[in-house]
Amino acid sequence: MLTIVIPTYNEQRNVVRVAERIGRALAGVNYEILFVDDSTDGTPKVLAGLCRTNRRIRFIHRLGQRGLATAVAAGFAAARGDVLAVMDADLQHPPEMLPVLLRYIREGCDLAIASRFVPGGSDGGLTPLRRLISGTAGLIGRLALKRLRRIKDPMSGFFMLKRKVIAGVDLQPVGWKILVEILVRGRYGRLAEVPYTFHKREAETSKMCIGEQWNYLRHILRLVLASPEDLRFWKFCLVGAGGVAVNMLLFIIFSRFVFPDPVRSALSAAMLTMGVNFLLNDHFTWNCRREGHAWTRALKFYLCCSLGVLVNVAVLAALHGLLRLPGTAADAAGILAATLWNYHANSRWTWTAPLPGENPDRV
Repeated sequence: MLTIVIPTYNEQRNVVRVAERIGRALAGVNYEILFVDDSTDGTPKVLAGLCRTNRRIRFIHRLGQRGLATAVAAGFAAARGDVLAVMDADLQHPPEMLPVLLRYIREGCDLAIASRFVPGGSDGGLTPLRRLISGTAGLIGRLALKRLRRIKDPMSGFFMLKRKVIAGVDLQPVGWKILVEILVRGRYGRLAEVPYTFHKREAETSKMCIGEQWNYLRHILRLVLASPEDLRFWKFCLVGAGGVAVNMLLFIIFSRFVFPDPVRSALSAAMLTMGVNFLLNDHFTWNCRREGHAWTRALKFYLCCSLGVLVNVAVLAALHGLLRLPGTAADAAGILAATLWNYHANSRWTWTAPLPGENPDRV
């Protein structure tokens, strides 16, 4: 059975239409529609009437609760199907896409996402402000969480998955983007993004507000803290940012009181900063993955970071000298490339002991 979970909040003018269109789209499919309703208007009465006339429709009315993501999680818990779909009630997610997503699931995908941002998709139903909010939220998510970086539309609220993806997973969503929670915590292999056109809302009003944006940021932070790999990377970046300040301070001290030559001052400051960064990374970033002698790890760290300097210079020279990119932008790209090199090189060579339950092949 396919269960379509639809969270609702004051959508009394839409629920009948979305149910009718789902029925036409899924003719011949064994399915149920499960509305999870937090409404304060007449939506529960409308849903009760739908349930009396259509045995495929059920609804849960939550009293004193709000939140799209938690509503979906409640729907998952009550669903009867072994395939689960999530969509909105406002008809911005066309029900006619459900058979398309189901085909991908039947062909072996664990998760099929209706995407606005793969070729053939469109977000034309969004206002310019909503488009800006959605794009910014997606960028923040991809920067913060590794599992989102290969997804074109991690903010999609329209998707389908096999129940096994979330079986035994402790979903702890906050706010409005349950897909982000599933992408980070879920157990899936094959994933597909399927293009679709996001439609304009036909009735009622949008429930988006500033509070939901704040909840989204809280959600991203919670996922980073719960993901050892992502948390480790941001610890490394924090140490690196602190290292910049230490480097500048040491350079000022050396150039004023020790070496009249700025080159010697810069080299001395850089070497000492590497030492400080090694100690911080050894006891803060990779504190659970230390093995062997500290001097061996320190030597590896110095070698990796020395090569990182070369990576920085090479990218700077290529972008500025060959592609004529402005110097500041080229240097920023070089710093980013060096940071990624330093992190991955040290993660794979300097600190190699896997964390408990961690797959060493994915370190």
